[in-house]
Amino acid sequence: MTLVFWIIKIFATTLGETGGDTLSMSMNLGYLLSTAIFAFIFIVAVAAQIAMRRFHPVVYWITIIATTTVGTTLADFADRSLGIGYAGGTTLLLTLLLASLFIWYRSLGSVDVASVNSPKSEAFYWVTIMFSQTLGTALGDWTADTAGLGYGGGALIFGAMLVIIAAAYYRTKISHTVLFWAAFILTRPLGAVVGDFLDKPISHGGLALSRYSASVTLLALIVLFIFVFHHRPAARSH
Repeated sequence: MTLVFWIIKIFATTLGETGGDTLSMSMNLGYLLSTAIFAFIFIVAVAAQIAMRRFHPVVYWITIIATTTVGTTLADFADRSLGIGYAGGTTLLLTLLLASLFIWYRSLGSVDVASVNSPKSEAFYWVTIMFSQTLGTALGDWTADTAGLGYGGGALIFGAMLVIIAAAYYRTKISHTVLFWAAFILTRPLGAVVGDFLDKPISHGGLALSRYSASVTLLALIVLFIFVFHHRPAARSH
């Protein structure tokens, strides 16, 4: 189930890139309006998730997808529309992510996902995830574009880093909480560069696939994995 979780997470982050670009670019809604739309979906999804007394895979993954789509358009808005660039956006979002984790830890004493068993801790959980998804978008774009590694190079780097984290999980005594959040953050830039590789023009190193078809295919894969592999339910106290 751990492997299935991370496979779905990578599909979701890739969908976040293609889905976010579909609204902002293909549908010409722009980064700001697209961010507002996805932010509304994110707020509704988080409210529904917090209201649930038990774990519901569909609601959970809808909320994850909402965080990654709003993260895509929000990062693009900060990087491009506000003109702070990928490096500036990455620095700002890393600061916000660390601040979220710090406040969460100081408020509740733990940032371990196993401790997420109340509306307050779950609110911290989803805000932190949203910042991590937004950071991942900026980091992926910075690696592929500014650092000049391209989409393939970026995918190899982030994929290798995830393999190292997986090895550290089983082979070292590094905090599993630290490794979880490191992996959670790194799946987003991996999804960002893979998503860009799928839909960017061939002249830019992509495959020039339709954002619509890529998004629908990724969504279908997520649904398939959710219903084929049953998630273990987890009760939550309120």
